Amino acid sequence: MKVLISTFVLIAAAGCVSAQSGRNKPSETPTPTPPGRTAAGYIPTEAKIPAATPTPTPKPKDDPDIIKVDAALVPIPVSVSDASGRAVTNLKLADFELKIDGKPVELSELTRSESPIRLAMLFDNSSSVMIAREFEKDAAVRFFRRVIRPDRDQAALFSLSDYTRLEQPLTRDVSLLTQAIRLFPEPKGATALLDGIIEVAEYLKASEGRRVVVIVSDGEDTYSDIKTTLEGVIKVLQVSDCQVYVVKTKEFENFKRTGQRGGNANIRALTAERRMLEIAEQTGGAVYSPIDEEEMNAAFAQISADLSQQYVLSYYPDDDGEKRGDFRNISLAVKGRPNMTIRTRKGYYVGGK
Repeated sequence: MKVLISTFVLIAAAGCVSAQSGRNKPSETPTPTPPGRTAAGYIPTEAKIPAATPTPTPKPKDDPDIIKVDAALVPIPVSVSDASGRAVTNLKLADFELKIDGKPVELSELTRSESPIRLAMLFDNSSSVMIAREFEKDAAVRFFRRVIRPDRDQAALFSLSDYTRLEQPLTRDVSLLTQAIRLFPEPKGATALLDGIIEVAEYLKASEGRRVVVIVSDGEDTYSDIKTTLEGVIKVLQVSDCQVYVVKTKEFENFKRTGQRGGNANIRALTAERRMLEIAEQTGGAVYSPIDEEEMNAAFAQISADLSQQYVLSYYPDDDGEKRGDFRNISLAVKGRPNMTIRTRKGYYVGGK
């Protein structure tokens, strides 16, 4: 039995501007689901849902093997690598030094990668990601087969266009995830990326375990609600304790189109790149920008390796009497080893709101 602790933590991303198109009315009715799509989570063929008001996402069921404990715990997932980029996996709790707002504090516990993972993949299926679609789907299938341990992990799959749809709820059965990926319709529509990230984070918030979001997208947003900001998205991710990894497909698509690394650095593409980097950095994840099949496979393999080599540190904040919603900076180091590279979350909010 795993004892996992729920928490509500929060973080802000200062100075980042989201550049997406606003919308004030529903989009066209999405294409009906083709006959034969019967995997759990699919919308019936006759359903017609406007993009602005998608069907509420079902909440995942509790895992009977996990005991819930309510406490004001701040979980801090940590990836550590040496100067050569190799993962450092032999550290102990005493090796870490945590500072909150610059002041040293005591860490309570260190766990390793044996803790269960609750992972959701948000797969961009809009019209902007047409060229390498089949290979991206194949790479996602291989990723699920590699990362999901049927005895402890669960994963869900969402598709994204001008609305977000749960294609497969959380499951231990990789074959269900594979089937859902294989049955994706043709890419179509605009991209409500920020709205989709919020929906995925809210979905995972109800589950227990290390919460991970993997985004497969070019990072561009052309349809999210005008009220949805990058700062708001990061807050939702943090209050849901979600760590975000991004496999950015823009460079892959450009390489398939031109045969050259790099592409048109227009304002929308640059905004998308900064947006994805900020989300990953603030949540302790990473962004990968593969250009070909080999690099695409390597990106998914690296995410899998990262999750299997992680430390999860536990910190109980002493925030009695503090104003709810105040921001606290997190700074983490390995004692006496300044050459280590540490990737972790950047802070939390008092009270988790």
